[in-house]
Amino acid sequence: MTTPGPTEFAGRTYLVTGGGSGIGRAIALALGAAGARPVVAGRTPERLDETVALVEKAGGSALAVPTDVRDPQAVDALVAAAVERYGRLDGLVNNAAGNFVAPGIDLSPNGWRAVVDIVLNGSYYCTRAVARHLREEGMPGSVLSVIASYAWHGHPGTVHSAAAKAGVLAMTRTLAVELAPLGIRLNCVAPGPTETDGAGAALWATPEARADVLSSVPAGRFATVEEVADVALFLLGDRASYLTGECLTLDGGQWLGKQIYGRTTTTA
Repeated sequence: MTTPGPTEFAGRTYLVTGGGSGIGRAIALALGAAGARPVVAGRTPERLDETVALVEKAGGSALAVPTDVRDPQAVDALVAAAVERYGRLDGLVNNAAGNFVAPGIDLSPNGWRAVVDIVLNGSYYCTRAVARHLREEGMPGSVLSVIASYAWHGHPGTVHSAAAKAGVLAMTRTLAVELAPLGIRLNCVAPGPTETDGAGAALWATPEARADVLSSVPAGRFATVEEVADVALFLLGDRASYLTGECLTLDGGQWLGKQIYGRTTTTA
């Protein structure tokens, strides 16, 4: 991956939902380091403030706006706050998510609703609000949504998250066509197992579970948040100016390497 040009992100402003930790924080830090002004949103003000402090410590500028993406009015206020602070808005990273492992037959309606509201509805509300602003200003822009490969292949125990992220992928591809005449691009990145506190606590809470997950990755390791952020900046920036409606999978070959009939991967 080539690094961003010296002015590719300079002076631009991007919303980053779920920006208080993990992948969202890493993307916000990468944007700040590249000269952009990340506006981080989430439901925990203290974590958002930590992200802003890290961006500022590195010499950048950032804004924290506590936001529940499930609330369309709160999302509109988020866009307004970003524009009021920085005078412009250039794009969005839909990263806010919720997940836990549960058999679908035992999943409560509230559990289903909580994940779908954050991942699918929240991504739509944010995308809609940013796209409307860009249309009003006559500006191009870029929207990136963070999903997972089980959006298309499914995975036991994640029916709520898989269905929601599949919806985000369909939304991305639909709006990529609708919004292309406005110069607005939409893409997805699908990270595999990634070293983050949040995902680790939810999806591989024990050393045994972690080992099981790691054994499913042909590359033999988890992704780092910095690797995901690198791909995110590529998709958001000018180097991907003719790329829209696509999903880049960053999982060390995990979903392609599902083994059924016998071991064929190469070992050292």
